[in-house]
Amino acid sequence: MTLEELQAGVVLPIDKPRQWTSFQAVNKVKAVVRNIYGLKKFKIGHAGTLDPLATGLLLVCLGKATKRIAELQEGDKVYTGTMVLGATTPCFDMEQAIDARYPFEHITPTLLAAGAERFVGTIMQVPPMYSAVKIDGQRAYEYARTDDPSVTIQPKAVNVYSFEVTNYRIEAAAGEAVEPIAEAGRKTPHLYDRPQCVIPSGLPRVDFRIGCGKGTYIRSIARDYGQSIGSGAFLESLRRERVGDYTIEQAIGLDEVEHFLKGEFRP
Repeated sequence: MTLEELQAGVVLPIDKPRQWTSFQAVNKVKAVVRNIYGLKKFKIGHAGTLDPLATGLLLVCLGKATKRIAELQEGDKVYTGTMVLGATTPCFDMEQAIDARYPFEHITPTLLAAGAERFVGTIMQVPPMYSAVKIDGQRAYEYARTDDPSVTIQPKAVNVYSFEVTNYRIEAAAGEAVEPIAEAGRKTPHLYDRPQCVIPSGLPRVDFRIGCGKGTYIRSIARDYGQSIGSGAFLESLRRERVGDYTIEQAIGLDEVEHFLKGEFRP
């Protein structure tokens, strides 16, 4: 790819790894571009944040393609992932330890399917307090860290086009341990290593596929879904498969960006 082509505008579909923030992924691409083209200053940004513990499609825009960020953010999304049932965490995913346990013995595949149907359509959703949603000009996660009960987020309407339960299982109860952080004793500079949740053995899992519109928090769907089936739930994993017309099959890994820009690799 020539410098002129880059500056004219490029959308790089990146497959963001787990434990990388979206900001870190963009910085990695920035460093590669600087190394190849010798640029000190250029336009770069992404079209929709992925949580550090999520993986999948992150659209990184270069050059004049940064003007398309707002347009790309409007695109419909498809996510796949896994929820843990029978427990909750304050942040609705693996970042924090379990704060409550709930019954799950009554759960059946029929109940799971019926529960999912209730979330299809235009629904009212309260974003997580541990999120970048702004409250009076301040990020919600900043309030969450102060544990101020007087601060709340107002519900908003979001569109869910499909919610499919693809599998239901209970893991073996023998010595299960989920590795939420990097290998013990090994520091890797780019890894986001705050996760604190270890999942107790014997809790059921639900695999899912959700199609939704802009601004939908899958973590909030997990919380609300758990409540709707008379239990609790939080996200164990999440992967973004589609954004608008871009799919994960088109994406390249962060270690492939240099080869892609040099024309040595095609997804």
